[in-house]
Amino acid sequence: MEQIISLLDVKKDFPIFKQKVNGKPLVYLDSAATSQKPIDVLNTLEEYYKEYNSNVFRAIHTLGEKATEKYEEARKKVASFINSSPKEIIFTRNTTESINLVVRTWGKANIKKDDTILLTEMEHHSNLVPWLMLAKEQNAKISYIPITEEGLLDIKKSQELISKKPKILALTHISNVLGTINPIKELIQLAHRNNVAVLVDAAQSVPHMKVDVKDLDADFLAFSGHKMFGPTGIGVLFGKRKLLESIEPLYGGGEMIKEVFYTHATWNDVPHKFEAGTPHIAGAIGLGAAIDYLQKIGMQNIFEHNQKLTEYALNKLKQVKGIKIYGPLDSKLRNGVISFNLADIHPHDLSTVLDEEGIAIRSGHACAMPLHDKLGITASARVSFHVYNTFEDVDKLILALEKARKVFRL
Repeated sequence: MEQIISLLDVKKDFPIFKQKVNGKPLVYLDSAATSQKPIDVLNTLEEYYKEYNSNVFRAIHTLGEKATEKYEEARKKVASFINSSPKEIIFTRNTTESINLVVRTWGKANIKKDDTILLTEMEHHSNLVPWLMLAKEQNAKISYIPITEEGLLDIKKSQELISKKPKILALTHISNVLGTINPIKELIQLAHRNNVAVLVDAAQSVPHMKVDVKDLDADFLAFSGHKMFGPTGIGVLFGKRKLLESIEPLYGGGEMIKEVFYTHATWNDVPHKFEAGTPHIAGAIGLGAAIDYLQKIGMQNIFEHNQKLTEYALNKLKQVKGIKIYGPLDSKLRNGVISFNLADIHPHDLSTVLDEEGIAIRSGHACAMPLHDKLGITASARVSFHVYNTFEDVDKLILALEKARKVFRL
């Protein structure tokens, strides 16, 4: 079988693939939930805890200075990776916290009674629930850009809704259910022509493709380290510096202050005014190592790899009797994510059968219940790829699906 890209034969870099699951070689098809970790990242985490474990910014000793240097070096790596200034990079716990930070600071200050928040029908709960909470508190309204039957955003309706000048457009770059790649740059341009701020949920895009915040002109952009080979518990919020400087911090405590008195306090410069307390130091440094690894492979190579896998998988899945695939069937319109149902087999049952074959997939509503309601289903099965996946992994998936058909006598 033809190798997709020889450069991307990287499974050997990920120790988890040395083990077997239920006696079978692991086929991991759940990278949209969290990615596996290369040895470079694992070694970096071990090095921090073994060799220079210390708090950052707070001590003038060798360990503290090295930890601070490595922590800020990681911030610079993140900034370079998405083409921003380090002062525009805030470390958080994950995409969810990054979005909540925007909602509770910029959103709370700018969204008032009867203002409109514009979302899409394909949002993850992380970019839906926080806005629902704010809308309830502020007596604001929420509108949704609808999706087409193909699983794409309705562009004509997008233009109509944005022209009504909502306070903010908050939307996903790549759907975690449909795999749809949204035309983010064009939507941001349209929003800005109408003086509308834009937040991009880039949890599924930054790990798989080149994202340039200056080119996109996003006001805010959020993503997670654990989906891009980094540790869990570390996330990123990019915000344009003028916006970050204009809003109040969410958390109070150590390091986010400039001066503190018994009667009042003043805030540190951005981004530090948003990073109260001891941060996830090892997580940030580990994320820096993950970025080094991604760049060693090349983001364009990763994107092309995932698209070829997606095309191959779509073609194979279409041949499975009784399957229903959600989202665009044209692989050029999606990247790395395919959700489906197989006849009347519940996704949880299907996942159990696949797990017996060593194949890990996601089953359920994928933290997108309203989208599943829109699709007329309660749950789906989802496969998602990264650079350690191959055509052979897809072939094993297809064989396991055929086994499931026999088990359930379809």
